[in-house]
Amino acid sequence: MRISLRNGRLIDPAHGIDTVTDLHLADGHVVGIGKTPDGFSAERVIDASEHIVCPGFVDLCARLREPGAEHKGTIASETRAAAANGITTVVVPPDTDPVIDESAVVELIRRQAGAAGFARVLTLGALTRGLGGEILAEMAALKEAGCVGVSNAQVAVPNSLVMKRALEYAASHELTVHLQAMDPWLSASGQAHDGQVAARLGLVGIPVAAETAAIGRELALIEETRTHVHFGRLSSARAVAMIARARERGLPVSCDVAAHQLHLTEIDLGRFDSEAHLLPPLRTMRDRDALRRGVASGVIGAICSDHQPHQADAKLDPFGMTEPGASALDTLLGLTLKLVDEDVCDLVTAIERLTAGPARLLGIDAGHLGIGAVADVCVFNPQAYRIIDAGSMASRGHNTPFFGWELRGVVCHTLLAGCPVYHHDEL
Repeated sequence: MRISLRNGRLIDPAHGIDTVTDLHLADGHVVGIGKTPDGFSAERVIDASEHIVCPGFVDLCARLREPGAEHKGTIASETRAAAANGITTVVVPPDTDPVIDESAVVELIRRQAGAAGFARVLTLGALTRGLGGEILAEMAALKEAGCVGVSNAQVAVPNSLVMKRALEYAASHELTVHLQAMDPWLSASGQAHDGQVAARLGLVGIPVAAETAAIGRELALIEETRTHVHFGRLSSARAVAMIARARERGLPVSCDVAAHQLHLTEIDLGRFDSEAHLLPPLRTMRDRDALRRGVASGVIGAICSDHQPHQADAKLDPFGMTEPGASALDTLLGLTLKLVDEDVCDLVTAIERLTAGPARLLGIDAGHLGIGAVADVCVFNPQAYRIIDAGSMASRGHNTPFFGWELRGVVCHTLLAGCPVYHHDEL
C-alpha cells in the first residue's frame, strides 16, 4: 500500500529530523520526505496534523509468555498490545518454557509472531543450556537461527570460568551478551531494596551490592575478552557510574533501564503494594535520579518496558509470595514522555531512547525513517492523555503499579513495514 502521512511533526533522531512535513511510504519502505516523489500516488492519506510521526519503538525486553505461560499472555495478545502502543519491534529473553536454547524454539516464536502479524519479534538465545549456568548453549546455531544476542535472562552464572568461556564463545561469533546483573547470593530470597522501607515492612532486602558486585565481575572479564556486553535494567546510581567509567576506558559495554525505574522508588511499596514487587527492586530517590541523568547523558542508551504480564492471582498473595514484574507495554510511551514533562530530557532525546538507541544496541536496521528505511512508523497525539486502568490496557496482563496515573501520549496509528497494524479513532 502507498501511504502518505500529511502535516505531522516528523521526529527521526537518527537523521536529525524534527520538522512538520509529509512522509510517503510504498512497498513497505520510506520513499519520500516532504515533497511527493515523482510518480507516487497515495492509496491512503493519513492526516497527522498536530501529531508526532516517528519510527516505531524498539523494546529491548518484553516477555510475551509464549511458549510456556500462555495463561499470562500469548505472542498474539502481547504483540497486539505492542502495536497499540507504537512498538514495532520487541526482544524476547530466553527464559521461556522451553528455554530458547535450540533452533526449534526460535522458529516456533518466529512462526507465531508472523502469524499474528502485529510486531517484529526478535529473540535472545540462551547463554547456557537450559539457563543452568553450567554448560554453554550452542550459540553458533542460535545465531544462525536468527537470535540477535545471547542472555541468561534473570538467572546468574555463578561460575566465573563458565562466564569467561561464554563471553569468549559469544565474541567469536560476534554476538552481544545481554546480562541482568544480580549476584545470586546477595539477592537470594530478596524482595525489596535493602533500605529503610524494607526494614520497616519486614521484607528481605536486596542490596545495591547485588548489582554492582555482578557488574564488577563482568567488567573484569570483558576487559580480557573484549566481548560486547549489554547490561539490562540497571537500578542503581553506582551501577550507572560503573558503566560510565567502563565506557570511558573504552570497554565495549552498553546498558538500558526499565521505564518504571525512572519514576518509582522504594517509597512506592507503600504498605505492601504487590504491584510494586519488581526485580531488580525499586531503590532510592537518589538512585532514580541517577538513572534519569544516565538517560539524559546517553550513558543509558535505551528505555525498555521490561514487560512481564501476570494473571490476576499472581499479585494477590502476601508481598513476598507474589510474582515480581509489571505489565508495561501500555505505559512505555507515557512514562517516557513524562520525563520530558519533568525536564529530564527533551522530546527528541526521549524518542531516541525508544527508537534509534535500542536499534543501535541490537545492531539492527530499525528505529529510523530515512529514505529506503523499512516503514515501521508510530503516530501519536502528544497532547492527549489516558488514565491507566484495566479498560485502557491492551495487554492481557493488568498488573501495573501505575493504575490511576494519567499519562500523556495516545498512539493513533502504528504501521509495520508500511502495513497498518493498529488504528485508534480519537474522541
